[in-house]
Amino acid sequence: MSLAEHPVLFIDVGRGTQDILLYDPSQPIENSYKFVLPSPNVVIGNQIENAARNGLPVHLTGPVMGGGKNTQAVKVWLSREAKISATPSAALTIKDNLEVVQNQGVVITEEPPDNAVLIHTGDLMQTELRELFHRFALPFPDHLGVAVQDHGYSPHMSNRLFRFASLQRTLEERDWNLFGLIDDPPNPAMTRMQAIRDQFPGALVMDTGPAAILGALQDPLVKAHAKTGVTIVNVGNGHTLAFTIKEEEVCGVFEHHSGALDPDRLRMFLHKLENGTLTNEEVYNDHGHGAAVNRPMKSTLTAVTGPKRKMLLPEAYQAAPFGDMMLTGCFGLLCAWSKVR
Repeated sequence: MSLAEHPVLFIDVGRGTQDILLYDPSQPIENSYKFVLPSPNVVIGNQIENAARNGLPVHLTGPVMGGGKNTQAVKVWLSREAKISATPSAALTIKDNLEVVQNQGVVITEEPPDNAVLIHTGDLMQTELRELFHRFALPFPDHLGVAVQDHGYSPHMSNRLFRFASLQRTLEERDWNLFGLIDDPPNPAMTRMQAIRDQFPGALVMDTGPAAILGALQDPLVKAHAKTGVTIVNVGNGHTLAFTIKEEEVCGVFEHHSGALDPDRLRMFLHKLENGTLTNEEVYNDHGHGAAVNRPMKSTLTAVTGPKRKMLLPEAYQAAPFGDMMLTGCFGLLCAWSKVR
């Protein structure tokens, strides 16, 4: 693929880790600097726990971000009568509906209470990354690509339904072309993506799922099988997303929660996806996000990536673009960058 012409920082924000690639076109890609760090939701979750454990009030301030350990910490410590407040934008991390957040016990306010520990939300930890780069004498790039899993703003409906309906609508409107999933700029309803653009105007922002699929396609074996038909599965810490692909055509897709699957159940869903019989209702009623089928496709290879790949698909081919499994999403961002920038 034709790569970026200038240094770009690519960040794939997951539930457990944020995987980072500093791409430098003057170096072989294998020599690019790489970092695998705790995800922002983990860092902030730890900060909430530390403050609440010490009996201090917590005030969340900053943009909306992804949930995980942060939202779990809020729920746990509210049940222990900790005092937690948040600005409206930060509170949307907990739930899109601020009335629901207030009913849970979070005080919505712009002004922090006395003696409160201020904790800054956001999927892009730009201040911390700039400090890291400074300590290693690395120039911070002028160009940025970020992947987050955005459920979209849906205060009055299931975010599972909203997220997958947005994905399916995009595919249908763009003739089921895989590269049609690169929105630049992103859909205004995708508030996590918009928050990153507000922090870093001009950033390329896309969803972690398609980023992982594009990244897996940079593995030479996966790329070769895509000419006749390949199934690619991203088994993340939180979600599992599978695509059946022939060349650039998406033949089918489904998304579920990794913790709700086991190897046999996942193989059953993949079999139905490939033969075109998997329905949206079947996946949603199984507490997943949904499924959409363009047409059946007989796969010649099942490739897997993601941190929980060995747990759910131990027998599948493990995609390793440029020899690095953990940076699959970043390589997908690089692929997307080469298409739209």
